[in-house]
Amino acid sequence: MTRIALFLATNVAILLVLSIAMRVFGIEPYLTANGLNLTSLLFMAAVMGFGGSFISLAISKWMAKKSMGVRVIDSPSSSTEVWLVDTIKKYAADAGIGMPEVGIFDTPQVNAFATGMTKNSSLVAVSSGLLQQMTREEAEAVLGHEIAHIANGDMVTLTLIQGVVNTFVIFFSRIIGHTIDRVVFKNERGQGMAFFITTIIAQMVLGFLASIIVMWFSRKREFRADMGGASLAGRNNMIAALERLNSLHPAPLPEKMAAFGISGSGASGIKRLFMTHPPLEERIAALRAVQ
Repeated sequence: MTRIALFLATNVAILLVLSIAMRVFGIEPYLTANGLNLTSLLFMAAVMGFGGSFISLAISKWMAKKSMGVRVIDSPSSSTEVWLVDTIKKYAADAGIGMPEVGIFDTPQVNAFATGMTKNSSLVAVSSGLLQQMTREEAEAVLGHEIAHIANGDMVTLTLIQGVVNTFVIFFSRIIGHTIDRVVFKNERGQGMAFFITTIIAQMVLGFLASIIVMWFSRKREFRADMGGASLAGRNNMIAALERLNSLHPAPLPEKMAAFGISGSGASGIKRLFMTHPPLEERIAALRAVQ
């Protein structure tokens, strides 16, 4: 759950900074005396949208380390760390990806996450709680799940989806801002402060609603990562790991890291649309249904 929430939070922050910077420095080629040039606006929205998304991806590993206090294992200092590094090394080789950085973050919560810009430049981190409360077989299944996320290229795919979403959020937020500025505030010359304020508010609201698409993608990829973990560590071990998570009722990671972890919090009704992970019961049932 950690990976995607951090990515989304970073992405929103970057887009807001870019929007404000463009306004301050007057770099808004889509604004004309007669209103908006929609072609220029769409081009600018795509540049900003995909640019913000790829910047978020580029700094995702650094942000994860800083926000979660990850201690990267350069030289294993215990038998547990040796096992952890060796297991990830084996699974990375089996999955055909480069050896990720391996780290531990100190929390009693049972969780793990993987992030990084490419398949060959990634990070897999586990909580101290996971190492203490799971058997080796269960923990290995969790590690297989995270390696599968990397091997499946989930972060890159997410970045592309987020880029498309960003583009339309930026495009329509400025159309809304222009409409409010002209229709409500009767500004007929240039763009007033109402345009800027309304645009920022609309961008935040539309971005929140657009996150439904990203969350849907996240839930779908969890099933595939579970299958990948089952392939690497064994289906029974993957099921056992998810059952252990379900029995422990793990506390969620911080919101900004929520979508990068192995498990998520439950939700129903409209809240389900904003879940980064499917319910553990559904994931277990999906694995049991595999012949």
